[in-house]
Amino acid sequence: MISVVCVYNNRQILNNCLIKSLENQNCDYELILVDNTQNKFNSAAKALNQGGSQAQEDYIMFVHQDMELNSPTWLSDVEEMLKSMEKVGVAGVAGRKGRTPRSNMKHGKPPRSVGIFPQEGPIEVQTVDECLAIIPRCVFQENHFNEETCQGWHLYLADYCLSLKTNGYNVYVVPQSSYHLSIGDSFSDDYYQTLRKIIKKQKNNYEWIYTTTGNWHTTYPLLIQIVYNKLYRTVERIIIKLS
Repeated sequence: MISVVCVYNNRQILNNCLIKSLENQNCDYELILVDNTQNKFNSAAKALNQGGSQAQEDYIMFVHQDMELNSPTWLSDVEEMLKSMEKVGVAGVAGRKGRTPRSNMKHGKPPRSVGIFPQEGPIEVQTVDECLAIIPRCVFQENHFNEETCQGWHLYLADYCLSLKTNGYNVYVVPQSSYHLSIGDSFSDDYYQTLRKIIKKQKNNYEWIYTTTGNWHTTYPLLIQIVYNKLYRTVERIIIKLS
């Protein structure tokens, strides 16, 4: 069974998106809601670590409030899939191994595809997007989100995936159809502050860090990369829209 952990700050969005789709599932699940409507938590890592520590089931799904699972068998299907995959550290619904996004998810209004090519089975990637990630509880018990590196609301899962991969775990994108209301295109100051910390932390392990919000070289000047990534994302959106 899966424990579903969600940190929310808007009850209406939570009910209309995530809760509504969970209520249509054909299997049992444990629901753990972390209320951040009063800004109790100043970082995703802290909030999710608290929620994840309460989980009792074999797998923990950390998911955004504005996600929708597009099938009544979504949870049961993904759990069976996870059981057949090797050394699972994290499994998400959108991610990158190189420059091409891998996902069957749609996002935004009107909905548009995140990935360029349809995905038929699990694909190993470097990192997955924070909108939804499933972690075996036994893995999470030994590896919490890093509250020192990730002191805001961005890139905590990218950091988590990179660290797990250096410890021998695999990171996957599963082909589960889903919808994310947000397009996840917010780049506040804490995004780049966290990015700098991750690059410093991981530069001896990775030449490139691939995320759904940008591809980052660990030695090139960051300011130049920021300009390049903005242009690259614009071109990528055009290609996805036309594909």
